[in-house]
Amino acid sequence: MARFDDLFLLLLLASIVVAWLKLSRLRELAAAEARRQCERHGLQLLDETVGLSSLRLRRLDGMRVIERGYSFEVSIDGNDREPGRLWLAHGRVTGLSLPTIEARIPERNDADADASNVVPLRPRLEGRKSGDPRIH
Repeated sequence: MARFDDLFLLLLLASIVVAWLKLSRLRELAAAEARRQCERHGLQLLDETVGLSSLRLRRLDGMRVIERGYSFEVSIDGNDREPGRLWLAHGRVTGLSLPTIEARIPERNDADADASNVVPLRPRLEGRKSGDPRIH
């Protein structure tokens, strides 16, 4: 009976090692794909960290497959950190989510200022004799 237990533990250990190696290989594939997509879209992949964040079942080409979601961080201009996501199934990209860049910021004129829904904060001065402009 002890031989069966030893064999079972050895097979269990071997399957854990094989699963870990496969997941490591898939993570490296996701990191390479994230790097490629960032270069393609003019973004900078930060910290080279791409981590598995989700697993889900998905129907792809008529079959149910396990789709892996990887998250990472990118920078648009080098001064910010934005989240990115990448989904892989069967070693190919099935989804990609990157931050958007607004190329042109419209200028406001005085006519647009009245139509704005933003209320500016002003200091409360009534009831104060010193005229201290601090907001309370």
